[in-house]
Amino acid sequence: METTENAGTSGAQSGQDPRDAKDGGPFPEQEQETQPGLTEEMTPEPDHGESSWVGRGRLIGRKALITGGDSGIGRAVALAYAREGADVAIAHLPEEEADAAETRRLVEAEGRVCATFAVDLTSEQETVELVRAAREALGGIDILIPNAAYQKQRDGIESMQVSEIERVFHTNLVSAIVLAREAVPHMPAGGSIIVTTSIQASEPSPGLLDYAMSKAALVAYAQALAQELAEKGIRVNAVAPGPIWTPLIPATGFPADKVKTFGSDTPLGRAGQPAELAGAYVYLASDEATYVTGAVIPVTGGRPF
Repeated sequence: METTENAGTSGAQSGQDPRDAKDGGPFPEQEQETQPGLTEEMTPEPDHGESSWVGRGRLIGRKALITGGDSGIGRAVALAYAREGADVAIAHLPEEEADAAETRRLVEAEGRVCATFAVDLTSEQETVELVRAAREALGGIDILIPNAAYQKQRDGIESMQVSEIERVFHTNLVSAIVLAREAVPHMPAGGSIIVTTSIQASEPSPGLLDYAMSKAALVAYAQALAQELAEKGIRVNAVAPGPIWTPLIPATGFPADKVKTFGSDTPLGRAGQPAELAGAYVYLASDEATYVTGAVIPVTGGRPF
């Protein structure tokens, strides 16, 4: 007869060592001169879960609008949602058409609908039109993910330009408000809004002052909106990524050595990959999270949020 000690370990397999579960650097020195950054110009290209995400039918029949869904975290979420049974609409900048086409190819390969829209989220009217068009393309929206973001390395407070500050806040924060304003009246009970905030909301870097401010505001946005929408049966939560290897990083204007060692200052000693975020977004949108609203899930490699 097996002993109690052996019963707990016999035939069991341990989980992946999180320190080297994904390629987390060091990365080759690289820079993309302008935003938006593009996936194909990155070395290595990010892992969106193409060969690893296994769907379990947790989002069958759902319809999700994901901004910034062409690449990085947005692509990983779109792919995971498709494998979980959801149709998706993604918003991207016109310059990101190639990335958006690849996300559409991945989603459609799973037999799901993927509608793509080239949109400037700093424009209120384009954002309003996005929600209308996505609803028509999908037959409704019950998951809204304001994920698109803009950040640039700043050289100091004395050099900050109002036009740049406005671009950060309109892209990261104001568009999230407009998206919810337009989508909520059409979302059913059981719907879910999932905001992408950041470790910068609680550990702000001076060089990302305006970006960090916008991400901190998104935490308050999610917590306040969660209270407002609870009576409608719509949950609102946030995911706070740490250093994740996406096109935003080489296009931010960081010094080359910072890109090379990106993420190495986390307790796990590496950057994360977009695929490692997808699980949080799937959980928060699923019926496994029916009592979760107003929460922030940190996915930070151990950096405290």
